[in-house]
Amino acid sequence: MGQVAMNWLLIFVPIAIGLEFLAPERYLLVFLASALAILPLAGWMGRATEQLAERMGEGVGGLLNATFGNAAELIIALAALRAGLHDVVKASIAGSIVGNILLVLGAAMLAGGLTRSEQHFNAAAARSQATILLLAAIGLVLPAAFQAAAGATEQGLGKLSVTISVVLLIVYLLYLVYVLVTHSALFSGPFHEEKSETKGSVGRAALVLAAATAAIAWISEIMVGAIEPTAHEFGLSNVFVGVFIVAILGNAAEHATAISAAMKDRMDLSLSIAIGSSVQVALFVAPVLVFASLFLGPSPMDLAFPAGLVLMVLLSAVITAQVAGDGRSDWLKGVQLLAVYLIFGLAFFFLPSA
Repeated sequence: MGQVAMNWLLIFVPIAIGLEFLAPERYLLVFLASALAILPLAGWMGRATEQLAERMGEGVGGLLNATFGNAAELIIALAALRAGLHDVVKASIAGSIVGNILLVLGAAMLAGGLTRSEQHFNAAAARSQATILLLAAIGLVLPAAFQAAAGATEQGLGKLSVTISVVLLIVYLLYLVYVLVTHSALFSGPFHEEKSETKGSVGRAALVLAAATAAIAWISEIMVGAIEPTAHEFGLSNVFVGVFIVAILGNAAEHATAISAAMKDRMDLSLSIAIGSSVQVALFVAPVLVFASLFLGPSPMDLAFPAGLVLMVLLSAVITAQVAGDGRSDWLKGVQLLAVYLIFGLAFFFLPSA
């Protein structure tokens, strides 16, 4: 019944596209229509991911969801790179990493823990993902430290960013081998007997996932184009818009799927989506954008994130490693992660607008 009601919201897909072409100056209407359009698309993406996870394992399902979910973000970031908006790109990268491991995972643990005293997941898999996230945070700390060092040059920073990007991409490829080949059993998750009745082939689920991703990428780009001028009308800073508003909206698919999986007591899938998406943004999306900036836009982008963003990412990785290390979750852990996210949000909210 809920699914049927959600499908009715698909009518907002053509409405959002129509408003974008016919009344692009009506920013608030464009934003509201596109936000409502993303909800049913995220639902379709979530159901397709669950079907794939059921047949291929929770780790593969989570990885697929993270990959398709981050496709919209990558498309939006490439458009921003062409316009030379490096600050917005960096803010959205940091916001996506933090949003997935604090907001998405926190909301999933809270939602799943409301009806159960405790939920369990594979602690070894969670620790390995949290550790690789810390490695990615180190990769972001060093360029910022290099930039602050006396005698650092723009050319040296560019070379450092490119070489670190190469290292991060290699680590990401090895991470895929670890998750999908050598240690796939760690990320398979428990078998869910009650899901075996789900109809549909892997090919059909993959097709639905690809179509929903393409639609979300288009609608997300429309929505981000509308939210920035609307937010600035309310006096919000560029950093706040990039870190929180753009990142939250860009990760709508992960939000829906991770929370839905947690409510069905599938915490392995939920963690694979939330932490895996952050890992992919840090180790794959950010380096790819550095290389893409060499060919797009007026100037190359480096990995020297502002100090506040670097500190936020590093602290988020540390607290995630702490929370996910024991293989159990409850509603209080979810509240703790959400509280940290709220504190970060308040800190950036009170930054003066540019």
